[in-house]
Amino acid sequence: MSYIDIVYGIAAMVCAFLIAFTTTPAVRVLAYKMGAIDIPTDNRRMHKKPVPRLGGLAIYLGFVLTTFIFADVSPTLITLWLGGSAIVLLGILDDIFRLRAIVKLVIQIGVAGIAVWQGLTVERITVAGMTIEFGSFAIPITMLWIVGLTNAINLIDGLDGLSCGVSAISAISLLLVSVVLGENPATTVLIAILAGSCLGFLPFNSNPAKIFMGDTGALFLGYTLSVVSITGVLKMHTIVSFIIPLLIFAFPILDTAFAFTRRILHGKSPFSPDRGHLHHRLIDMGLNQKQVVAILYSLCAILGLSAIMFTADKLWRAGLIVAIGLVLLIINFALLKNPNTREKTGIDQMTNKNDDKKAP
Repeated sequence: MSYIDIVYGIAAMVCAFLIAFTTTPAVRVLAYKMGAIDIPTDNRRMHKKPVPRLGGLAIYLGFVLTTFIFADVSPTLITLWLGGSAIVLLGILDDIFRLRAIVKLVIQIGVAGIAVWQGLTVERITVAGMTIEFGSFAIPITMLWIVGLTNAINLIDGLDGLSCGVSAISAISLLLVSVVLGENPATTVLIAILAGSCLGFLPFNSNPAKIFMGDTGALFLGYTLSVVSITGVLKMHTIVSFIIPLLIFAFPILDTAFAFTRRILHGKSPFSPDRGHLHHRLIDMGLNQKQVVAILYSLCAILGLSAIMFTADKLWRAGLIVAIGLVLLIINFALLKNPNTREKTGIDQMTNKNDDKKAP
């Protein structure tokens, strides 16, 4: 990839950032007028006051308008224009009317079919230099990847800025991997535009959030990330092409897998909401939203860095980064105790003594 391509990608990212940033306030007003408001009605929601949804529309506008300027028409772009528009329409309807899970799933499967129609299928993967051909299973595996990642990004959207920030980190990781590989400049530009769109919306979505991206944004980001990862990484003939996207999207994928398993074991629908996600557990340990989001951002960044190292064939260094990330995560869990069961610390005891002195 030439320096001109890199500068072009940076310009596209900046353009997407500016469009998403400047359109978000207008989308916020529109959300109020359309009644797309998230009212806290259960303990899963961390906000205390009604917050407008529909913010993903600004991300969508930043992406689509910028692609008209900077991107060349290709099967990937057609898929993102058609499928992305359909998934955004689905998200808008869900943000306003709260559609049933089965309805959303059926539409997501149909939208995943657009990628297959455009020839964007995962026909093979490479693991440790060994190529595994999927044959007739290529289409269902591709659709499973797209639908699965679309829902994974949506399911982690539980704290201010979490899903949007994780998507931005994932997009930047994919972008750097694509630059290192240097095999598909067109896809690199699309990934850069997606990252810029996320970053442009993030200032309004960070805690305390002025607007949520809602299903409009979460579904669009999940769909777009799944499609660009197919053309940007999964189709590459590198020694670890299969491991790279799994590392980049490890957090949303594992959180979703655990959520589905947990719900099924409790005799519930895998799509029924609960308060057992990783971000909920960290909140219950006594952290606030900003701290939890920062920890999960760091985790995703560490995994993204390891994916980049794998791309550069620095396998032992990549493994070391993953190990360090896991150790740090375990240490955090070990040091944090549930506020409802923890023993009083020295600070707590000093506070109580001071309170006793003040008591009549």
